[in-house]
Amino acid sequence: MPKLKTHRGAAKRFKKTGTGKILRRKAFHSHILTKKSAKRKRKLTRPALVSSADYENISRLLPY
Repeated sequence: MPKLKTHRGAAKRFKKTGTGKILRRKAFHSHILTKKSAKRKRKLTRPALVSSADYENISRLLPY
């Protein structure tokens, strides 16, 4: 069986934790920030876990 290649686009967007969960960045924090509250912008900086529906597809892209 040959080695599996990591999907480079996914590797830049997701990170695996020590327990095998996958972290992602939140959307809506790149532009049009003036109308968003400081609290909302602060919460958007924190990483979130990938949903269970998407977990299997993303874990295939990140084999290692």
